[in-house]
Amino acid sequence: MDALNSNLVLLAIVTPLAAALAIVLGLPKRLATKLAAAAFIVPAGIALWLWSQFPAPGAIPAGRMGFAFYSLHALGLEKIGIHLTLGLNGISLPLFVLAGLVGLAAGLYALQSGAERLKIYLALLLIMQGGLLGAFASLDIFFFYFFHELALIPTFIMVGVWGTRSGSENHYAAMKMTIYLTAGAMLSLLGLIAIYQKSGVESFDLINLRAALAEGTMLLVWQKYIFGLLLFGFGILVSLWPFHTWAPLGYGAAPSPTAMLHAGVLKKFGLYGLIQVALPLLPAGGGAEIVISLPWLPGLHTTWIGLLVWLALGNVLVVGFVTLAQRDLKQMIGYSSVMHMGYAFLGIACLSGLGAGGAVLLMVGHGLSVALLFLLSASIYHRTQTFDLAEMGGLARPAPVLAAFFTAGILASIGLPGFASFWGELAIFVALWKFSPGIAAAAVAGIVISAVYGLRAVARVFFGEPTPEFARVSASRPPVDLRGSERLPALILLVALVFIGFWPRSLTDPLNQTLPTLYPAETVPARAAK
Repeated sequence: MDALNSNLVLLAIVTPLAAALAIVLGLPKRLATKLAAAAFIVPAGIALWLWSQFPAPGAIPAGRMGFAFYSLHALGLEKIGIHLTLGLNGISLPLFVLAGLVGLAAGLYALQSGAERLKIYLALLLIMQGGLLGAFASLDIFFFYFFHELALIPTFIMVGVWGTRSGSENHYAAMKMTIYLTAGAMLSLLGLIAIYQKSGVESFDLINLRAALAEGTMLLVWQKYIFGLLLFGFGILVSLWPFHTWAPLGYGAAPSPTAMLHAGVLKKFGLYGLIQVALPLLPAGGGAEIVISLPWLPGLHTTWIGLLVWLALGNVLVVGFVTLAQRDLKQMIGYSSVMHMGYAFLGIACLSGLGAGGAVLLMVGHGLSVALLFLLSASIYHRTQTFDLAEMGGLARPAPVLAAFFTAGILASIGLPGFASFWGELAIFVALWKFSPGIAAAAVAGIVISAVYGLRAVARVFFGEPTPEFARVSASRPPVDLRGSERLPALILLVALVFIGFWPRSLTDPLNQTLPTLYPAETVPARAAK
């Protein structure tokens, strides 16, 4: 069974990539859509199966950092320390499942989207899906990075070609995303290469690197510099304030399936990199003293983690107030996504297993809820012909099911008990209180902000009297409720949100097996050769 499950991890990655290749090589459209549907379903099914089969405590060999379903595939690059090594631990498993479920929902929605050049559209989504699964399942940091880049490239293409705004706006959004995300990826790559060079083991394997660096083989000064590279590289990829402006612009222009996959899953790559790679390998780097000298801020002594806390509060509070000012529904969802990443950064900054675990839970809850909201925003647009909140109203009457789904998505995004995000936010706030009660109090204010803009959006779209603009649209094209083809992908995401919300142990049990091995104390120990 272990060998079968290990091969299933590889099958989940290869299936969408092989289907994309077959579609590009010239399958007829009818066969291409059927193959794409199967290729979206198979990884989701495998992810759910592996979730149910994750080993009990003590069943994973001690030297594997909690990674189950381990497999190593030689590709002829062994001389430079590169292997395709796959496996899932308590941190990567939830994100692997997230990639499978959001990929399935996005794929099903794309299949009935009627997009131009549908075959290429589906092939690009399948490449994103395969890349995401590969990034979260890779123990080799070379392939961890490679699969992320593989998933990232289709994003730029789809925003530029199939964007939902005017042509110039789509191109501008795609260009801005390309510049920011390429910069973040390059900084991350420099940091990963530096780890390889300074570890002394000539291996990209995460297990080998951790074993070597745990002995204190890397000087503190190198840990400090490399951690800074990874912090800002991964941070830009996640839209850390003030490097966040690409995200709402890109999501506002992206076709909904692309926004679902990127905001829901791909943006979690940087957070995952900090939790799984940066802090466990460079435990002293985040706490090493740095000096910030700016014209208006000379000689400020702090640490990378201290700086991260203030930047993350920028996500929660500054971006939160910007979200309040949005009048475009899709832009509001995009800014809210950036805002909630601040909570995950704060959880990581606590330097504790509780904070890191809360960040993982929040990543899953946020990924499901923001994907649901982007899907439903497209459904709202199809019925109102606008994203402008001031031109909507009264949509709950002709579309009560759509109203119910959207309201549930907003409540899940806020972190209402009964949804997955609640447990992530709760764990982060508890960890933050231990870290700094003042920071925790400031972060809690974000809940009020998100409740205001979320519930206001529900009221403006679905309740009250229809605006004159919406009344004119309704007169020529009466709106209908969600069709079955729209309900299915939305239902997949909503069921997952509620399931985790009522049974958080399905994720916390695997997390509790893994986190103590990576975060053995409440504060990451300062292990380094000075």
